[in-house]
Amino acid sequence: MASGNGSNFEAVVLACRNGQLAAEVALLVVNNPGCGAAGRAGRLGIPCQLHDHRSFSGRGALDQALIASFRAARVELVVMAGWMRIVTPTLIAAFPERLVNIHPSLLPSFRGLDGVGQALAAGVRLAGCTAHLVSEEVDAGRILAQAAVPVLEGDDHAGLSARIQVQEHRILPLAVELAARRLGLL
Repeated sequence: MASGNGSNFEAVVLACRNGQLAAEVALLVVNNPGCGAAGRAGRLGIPCQLHDHRSFSGRGALDQALIASFRAARVELVVMAGWMRIVTPTLIAAFPERLVNIHPSLLPSFRGLDGVGQALAAGVRLAGCTAHLVSEEVDAGRILAQAAVPVLEGDDHAGLSARIQVQEHRILPLAVELAARRLGLL
């Protein structure tokens, strides 16, 4: 699942293809027409479906459509690789302990929207990213992997985000593997 550029999605696909992750990406679902992730899926030969959240009556209806798509594709583990929507208990219940999310902060600090901006505003010297299982409380699920990134003097949002994203690409495939192993999928 992706909403934007899709670099985390591509990191997972490449980890599968280079043997780092013994899995296969069966489907990408995006919620923004024309987003970069959809373009990456086309280039990588991964099936992609658009579920534009604006065309659904609410989050529950969107999540029902997501569940139908994942089940049709025989998806066993769902990765939220930059999915900028809050999911409902319906999706979480359909894939218990099987939804992995990447978040740009060292959780439990700076949950929710714009973890990087929150870290900069707080003046912390250490930021980072967390891959975790999705729970009903936003960014509060069981932590699978984290990576720390120093906040440098004069850092701005773009610079810190770019350095955090490098670490996201590293830990997200690892977290997917950890989640899959816990479930006996690998």
